[in-house]
Amino acid sequence: MAEGEIINKVANSPLITFNLEDFMPAGVRDLDISQFLEGGYILREKNFRETLKTFDYSPFKGRFIRVFCSTDAILPAWAALLVASKLCDHQAQSYWADSEEAFYSQYYRERLSQLNWDDFAGKPVIIKGCGDSRIPQDAYLFATSKMKQVAKKISYGEACSAVPLK
Repeated sequence: MAEGEIINKVANSPLITFNLEDFMPAGVRDLDISQFLEGGYILREKNFRETLKTFDYSPFKGRFIRVFCSTDAILPAWAALLVASKLCDHQAQSYWADSEEAFYSQYYRERLSQLNWDDFAGKPVIIKGCGDSRIPQDAYLFATSKMKQVAKKISYGEACSAVPLK
């Protein structure tokens, strides 16, 4: 090493950065089912089924869909299930969520539950923060609780200014 050479200790460390942005779904679409109701409020089964049958699902194909009802309509439980079934026929993954935050909360819980957390066993991990504001706080809590069971050390933030958690 030459005298005065700057060494990037972060790049040379065994630290693993766990970035929740890496799991952010692409192409999230909203589907307001009030459009399938008479006047946005009244569900008549025959009309509802016919409307769902003729609806153009092509913009939703292969996407993550936030299904909600923007009106105060009282819906039977099977209405949302029927919509989910139609979306599934078009390779779309649907979530019932009244808000964007609720959607991302459900999505991250499901997605993070599928990870093999043992990949982080005995390793120092930094959970990257200060990223996309759509990532819900409970996703960070869930990741931290899972990581705490296996990681050697956990920090939050950036490698240059991390807050130790474990």
